Amino acid sequence: MEYLLAQKNDLKLVFDIVQKTIKSIYPKYYPQEVVKFFCELHNLESIEKDICGGSVGLLKDGDCFVGTGCYKENHITRVYVLPEFQGKGYGTYIMNCLEEEISKIHKKAYLDASLPASHLYEKRGYVTTEHRKWEVDNGAILVYEVMEKELCKNVTGIDYNGKKFIPKSNTENGEVGGETIFQYYQNGVDFHAHYSGGEVKKGYMVGKVSDNGELDFYYQHINISNEIRIGKCHSVPIILANGKIELYEEWQWLNGDCSTGKSIVTEQ
Repeated sequence: MEYLLAQKNDLKLVFDIVQKTIKSIYPKYYPQEVVKFFCELHNLESIEKDICGGSVGLLKDGDCFVGTGCYKENHITRVYVLPEFQGKGYGTYIMNCLEEEISKIHKKAYLDASLPASHLYEKRGYVTTEHRKWEVDNGAILVYEVMEKELCKNVTGIDYNGKKFIPKSNTENGEVGGETIFQYYQNGVDFHAHYSGGEVKKGYMVGKVSDNGELDFYYQHINISNEIRIGKCHSVPIILANGKIELYEEWQWLNGDCSTGKSIVTEQ
């Protein structure tokens, strides 16, 4: 996945993502007058202005553009993932990118949460500070939440957030190989990652980063034989001459034969 800065020639693409998502999702929660309000709010002119301001991003996975996000100072706005791609972690990826940018300058991020999204933001640590309502056409009422979150700047020796890794070597009892891609995220000392490719259909890692950048985490995935594999790992980073990171890992399966192994993954 890549989160790319939107350019002027991406205006129609961003507009279509936003409008399609609003028209598909919002009628389940709001009357038609409110849906119309959102469509008019996110018009071509307002999106173009934000693109020119350098605050709009596009999320690309493979050959598909699946979502968009925007921020102004520490205010997150216009985060939309196309309906057919929702529930696959794309919204989380966009939010991670936006929060990372905001945290460089601000200690808090805030947003206006619609009814479909408020519970998702709560899971990310956002807290409602105010309930608001806005009267639109025909007396219909738009109800939304103002939410904010304390942003943790990474205080460890290495910042893994947004980095991608691929295996360089692995012992024979391991299941990741050259086709496996790892996407890392970090917030403070909290770490997680997702991975797939090769023998791995879909995997997830969660753990902690120590002050010196070493990682301790648990991993689980479903392999191409539809088996669930679970394990734990300790990773030690080495900074290469080109500035890239290599992680020297010692791991152990926690199911199956419970064997141990070693691997090296390198930053793309």
